[in-house]
Amino acid sequence: MRFKIDENLHDDVAEVLRGRGHDAETVYGEGLQGKDDPSIAARCQQEGRALITLDLDFANITVYPPQNYPGLIVLRVADQSRTRISRVFEQVLDVIDQEPLPGHLWIVEEHQIRIRGTSE
Repeated sequence: MRFKIDENLHDDVAEVLRGRGHDAETVYGEGLQGKDDPSIAARCQQEGRALITLDLDFANITVYPPQNYPGLIVLRVADQSRTRISRVFEQVLDVIDQEPLPGHLWIVEEHQIRIRGTSE
């Protein structure tokens, strides 16, 4: 799968995905840091990349309808340290090849993943 890692996450996320055979680019790596959310979303659409972010704005399905994107993964965690993000992201890695991502919004919380599709 193809992913874009938002600027609010460390490059570790991209490295883990690449280690599992995925194509992962970062907002920083592409010189997109500081761009607004609509610009990042449009770039993900153009490149066919699912976005992984801490930005809760991307969980707003009226602004970012999941069916219009290759996938949106929003990590919703109180403790945003690298260690905690890595632990929470392990949940994503456990199900990434088992659950639908294109056209879906995944809200990843401390102990669960909520997946919202086009019919919900």
